[in-house]
Amino acid sequence: MVVMSSEEFAPPKYAQIVQTIRQKIADGTYPPGSLLPSETQLVRDFKVSRPTVVRALQVLQLRGIIEREHGKGSFVKATPPGASNQSPRPGRAILDRVEADENSAIIEAGPVAASAAVAKLLDVPEGSTVVRRRVLFRDDERPTDLFTVWCPVHQTEGTLLAEAEPLPAGIREHLRESRGLKLQHVVERLSARHPSADEAKLLEIRKSAPVIGVLASVFNGGGRPALVVDLVLPGDLHELEDSYSL
Repeated sequence: MVVMSSEEFAPPKYAQIVQTIRQKIADGTYPPGSLLPSETQLVRDFKVSRPTVVRALQVLQLRGIIEREHGKGSFVKATPPGASNQSPRPGRAILDRVEADENSAIIEAGPVAASAAVAKLLDVPEGSTVVRRRVLFRDDERPTDLFTVWCPVHQTEGTLLAEAEPLPAGIREHLRESRGLKLQHVVERLSARHPSADEAKLLEIRKSAPVIGVLASVFNGGGRPALVVDLVLPGDLHELEDSYSL
């Protein structure tokens, strides 16, 4: 009989950080609106690498528990009246992630012809030129998510979206600063599915493994589509939860 150690059943390091921070939020150590310890402090406290800490903070942001502000830090979200927590906002979370602050690799960045599906979501003619940016994020152990964004080419002029270098700010902030473009509304659809062959290869998972797909249409202040976002999350690393009153 093979005897397995308790370490083989232990959750990943980033998940342990998530659990600890959630517990401290629940017991009032980190009250709503408070600033969490810096990434450097968390690295020292948990004795892990910075990518592991960043991954944990991204998961907390994805679940709607914290907000991350570039250059300022991570803040515990205030709980709205009548709800014990805010709903997860995967689309918004990915738009606010800073590639340069994470362990990211630019898989692709540049102009492509819009497919029928992307053209429909962006309300542009099929085959028209759009900029596609594809980024793979990972922690110490493995790839954690694959992010793709499509944007009409005229809206990327003066931006770094077509450049194969990590963005120094989240896409939402980058578009606001470089183009004056304000993203104000997101419609997102979540699905459980199997990965494509390309996704499975990049995420280093089996083709039969489940993934969570998040497809988001992002609109500007005038109600026009500005971006299409596709986020692929390995099912064994992510869970999306919600909490609300009846």
